[in-house]
Amino acid sequence: MQIDFNSSPRSSLGVEWELMLVDRETRALTSGATEILEELHPGGEHPTAKKELLQSTIEVITGVCQKVGEATADLAGTLEKIVPLAEARGLGLMCAGTHPITNWRTQQITENPRYAKLIEDMQWLARRMQIFGVHVHVGVRSPDKAIAMVNALSAYIPHFLALSASSPYWVGGDTGLASARSKVFEGLPTAGLPQQVEGWVGFERYMETLIKTQTIASIKEVWWDIRPHPTYGTVEMRICDGLPTLAEVGMVAALTQCLVEMMDREIDKGYTLPTPKRWVVQENKWRAARYGLDAQIIVSEDSVQPIDAALRELVQDLRATAERLGCAQELEMVQQVLDGGASYQRQRAVAAASGGDLTAVVDSLLEEFTVGSPVVLPARPTTEVRGEPGAAGAAS
Repeated sequence: MQIDFNSSPRSSLGVEWELMLVDRETRALTSGATEILEELHPGGEHPTAKKELLQSTIEVITGVCQKVGEATADLAGTLEKIVPLAEARGLGLMCAGTHPITNWRTQQITENPRYAKLIEDMQWLARRMQIFGVHVHVGVRSPDKAIAMVNALSAYIPHFLALSASSPYWVGGDTGLASARSKVFEGLPTAGLPQQVEGWVGFERYMETLIKTQTIASIKEVWWDIRPHPTYGTVEMRICDGLPTLAEVGMVAALTQCLVEMMDREIDKGYTLPTPKRWVVQENKWRAARYGLDAQIIVSEDSVQPIDAALRELVQDLRATAERLGCAQELEMVQQVLDGGASYQRQRAVAAASGGDLTAVVDSLLEEFTVGSPVVLPARPTTEVRGEPGAAGAAS
């Protein structure tokens, strides 16, 4: 089958941010998306805000941007309209990969034929999708470049996941993971790691097989951690947990844009981008989901590296690219998160300081969203460093 790829300007940018509606009294996820969005844009869909699977979710979306600062300003402009409408209903906005206390069984599904089919087909796997993420699109000029980049970018899945990990809690309990969201989402049969295909023809052939075998009805049902998006002409980074602050959204947007731009230049120079071994990507993703920034990732067949050090090296390597793209400040946010703690660490610090009260964690996420940047506690506890063969052998 032929799949048209609508080429985009090089390194153009788009961001999607899934937000929770939270009752300020109970701190629980609460429906309200349909009413808020109808008031925002009566009689139709708003171009930069839309409903999602759960009625307690609003997704805010940028237009096509050139710089990260433009994208975050776009998101902020939409929030200025949505926040007062939520507050008038006693609701606050916040974001994390999962809600710390709300049970997914209590949530209202949005009325939509697509969502109804998803629930019918996937049943329990879809009903428990009380998860939230950030997706970053970067424009690519050719479909073959997009596939090469998806394959190469999979090596950075643990970097993005560890940096964005924000879902240690699930239905009132600590999962022991940095990112429970990533494991919940993997439950869908076409979600998770991208399939490694050779060129756009290989992607078309694979999609045709999935459709002919009735695995999917359209390519929109392929929810890989990184995927090419033919309609937008982008590479879409989807691995990130929901990020609590606009500053952190800008951070992962900058990291994504810089990596894609760097790879674009390498291809133009005639280099072939490397494709990592799938088992290594799978193991490293597990380590990042389990241990977050304390993971040690496999970097060769006989060595590992702390992901904290890998991220610091990556930022150093991308600084010149960030300067060219005008996102050096946003990229430097990576260093601040490494020093001050990712969201899962900040949430656990709040829980520890409050004697295990997860409503305090919700309050901290509401505060961070309002402030727009991470609120770091002065006495953040150090977590365990893991990722050695003995610690992750069960996932190998």
